[in-house]
Amino acid sequence: MNIERFEDDGALSAALATHVLDRIVARPSLVLGLPTGRTPLGLYRELRERSGGNRIDWSGVRTFNLDEFAGLPPGSENSYRAYMQAELFDHVSIDAANVGFLNGAAPDLRVECRRYEDAIEAAGGIDLQILGIGANGHIGFNEPGDGLCANTHIADLVQETRESNASRFGGDWTRVPARALSMGMATILHARDIVLMATGPEKADAVHGMVEGLITTRLPASILQVHPRVTVMLDAAAASKL
Repeated sequence: MNIERFEDDGALSAALATHVLDRIVARPSLVLGLPTGRTPLGLYRELRERSGGNRIDWSGVRTFNLDEFAGLPPGSENSYRAYMQAELFDHVSIDAANVGFLNGAAPDLRVECRRYEDAIEAAGGIDLQILGIGANGHIGFNEPGDGLCANTHIADLVQETRESNASRFGGDWTRVPARALSMGMATILHARDIVLMATGPEKADAVHGMVEGLITTRLPASILQVHPRVTVMLDAAAASKL
């Protein structure tokens, strides 16, 4: 893993935005994997501000998001699709047909997971996958456990993860869906390049385990150690235990 440390979230977000935009300029048909949550908000702010007014052409970019809550239609204000529209897609010149997203309200969620895997494969795979990390070491909605799913799947969310998403549901974690759809670990590891970003002291233990600990399904992010091209971008707080 290549470890990059930054003074704060702002510096990290600016550096990662530069990297993403440079990749788009170099490869206008870039296939980009994207996360949600609090950590990438600064990144998305930088991307939309620098791309506005068609300064960066997103029309050929394909995107695939990591996950979506089960049971929420794309139009739900609490969905991750709504999050991505508000934070990025509505502000850049991306073609709506090029936005890949899981449908949490699909009539058959297993069929929906297979459809998503097929869509990623049809796009030629993901060139650059951006990740966050949960305080318990999850990436996407791949939660710690005795085993991990390889491909896109239906995930049961632990209480800690539901609590961390409560802000989207009026602060009440019990309103957060108990299940989600998520890319699996093999889907993530098939990306040609991976960048994981982590900020804040609550991520320090997970970052330490991911970088310096043993590979274990009890800390899913540790499996990134086997990927040949991973960059970990950290602010000072998240890097404090390395």
